[in-house]
Amino acid sequence: MTIPTIDLALTGANITRLRKAAGLTVRDLQAVFGFSTPQAIYKWQNGASLPTVDNLIVLAALLRVKIDDILVVNNASASVVA
Repeated sequence: MTIPTIDLALTGANITRLRKAAGLTVRDLQAVFGFSTPQAIYKWQNGASLPTVDNLIVLAALLRVKIDDILVVNNASASVVA
């Protein structure tokens, strides 16, 4: 069975690229999400963490892309015990 995984580093690179293409700064995103510091945005961009599902939906809307355009999914073979 193939289990998909999210590539954090490539997803972070996508967030950075799409943010810049949309003409938004890290501070712009910080303001939209109401974060007191920009650290969460930097963690997303550096592949240290992912946005929560609700933040991912907002991010996709801000960047005018689909969530699938933000996330980079790898397929890995693994055994799953049912």
